[in-house]
Amino acid sequence: MKQTSLFKAILNNMDDGVYYVDLERRISLWNHAAEKITGYTSQEMVGHFCHDNLLCHIDLEGHPLCTVGCPLYASMGDGTPRQAEVLLRHKNGYRVPVTVKAVPVYSGDVVVGAVEIFRTKSAVIYEDRFVDAIAEKAMSDPLTGLPNRTYLESYLEYKLQQFARFGNPFCVLFADIDNFNLFNNHFGHNTGDAILQSIAQNISANLHGTEKMGRWGGEEFLGIFDLHDDAEPYAIAERIRSLFAHSGATYNGTHLAVTASVGLSVVKANDTAESIVARADTLMYKSKVRGKNCVTLDIAPPDGLAATLDGDEKNE
Repeated sequence: MKQTSLFKAILNNMDDGVYYVDLERRISLWNHAAEKITGYTSQEMVGHFCHDNLLCHIDLEGHPLCTVGCPLYASMGDGTPRQAEVLLRHKNGYRVPVTVKAVPVYSGDVVVGAVEIFRTKSAVIYEDRFVDAIAEKAMSDPLTGLPNRTYLESYLEYKLQQFARFGNPFCVLFADIDNFNLFNNHFGHNTGDAILQSIAQNISANLHGTEKMGRWGGEEFLGIFDLHDDAEPYAIAERIRSLFAHSGATYNGTHLAVTASVGLSVVKANDTAESIVARADTLMYKSKVRGKNCVTLDIAPPDGLAATLDGDEKNE
C-alpha cells in the first residue's frame, strides 16, 4: 500500500502526462499532468478505452491514430517502445502538439498493457476545425468523400492486429462497378463521377458502427466489416451489392442504372493485408465471370441459408 501511494505521488508530480491501458486499451491511470495538458480529469478518462477517441490523436500528416496506426497498440503487440509527434484534441476543442512515448508493460515475460508518456511540444495550439480539415483531406477520397486507400490500408492493419490478439473475426469485401468504362466513354466522365458520388452517398448512409468502406481506386471499393455469426457475411455482401444496384446517375433525363460484382473473404489465421485483399479481389472476378451483379464468398453458408442459395453462391 505504501509503495502504491508513493508510486501515485511520483506520477502526479511529474510534468509529463502519463496514462496506463490494459490489453483492451482501457484506461486505468491518468495523472495530474495528463489532466492539465488535455483538460480531461482522471474521473472523465479512467474506465474509457483510448479508442473511444476522446483525445482524437492524429499524426502530423493527418492520420487518425486512435483507430489506425496507434503507437500504444503497436507497442503492446510487439513489445517495442515507440515515439511519435502527434496532435491531441483538448477538451476545450483545440489541438495541442505533443511528443508521445509508448512503452509496453510486462508481467514476467508477458505484455499486460502499456504506458503512454506525453509532453507538450511547444506553446503553439492549433484551431481544431483547421486541423480536422487537414486530417479529413489526408484520409478521404476527394471525389466521393469516402475513406481513401491510405485510410483503408491502415484500418485493415489495425483489424488484423485485433484478430491476432483477441480473435475478433472480420471480413474484407471487394466491389467493382460493372462496365464502368462504358459510362465514361458513352456518357462522359462527369456522368461517371456522378455515379461514383451516388454510390458513395448510399454507402455512407447505410454503414453501421465499426463498418468501414471506401474507394480503393478508380471504380473499385473495399469494405471491412466485423462479424458476429456465420450468416453475416452473406447478409453484408448482398446488402452492399444492393446499395450499388440502387445507385446511378441521370443523363439527358434518362436514369442510368449501375451494378457491381462483389467478392468477400473472411479473415484467416496468418493473414496479411495483402493476402486477404487479394482473395477478395479474386472472388470479385469470379462474380464477373458468373455474369456480374452478384456476390461470391470463400466460405460455405450455414445450413439454414444453404437452401436459399444457388449452387454457385454456396461456395467458390
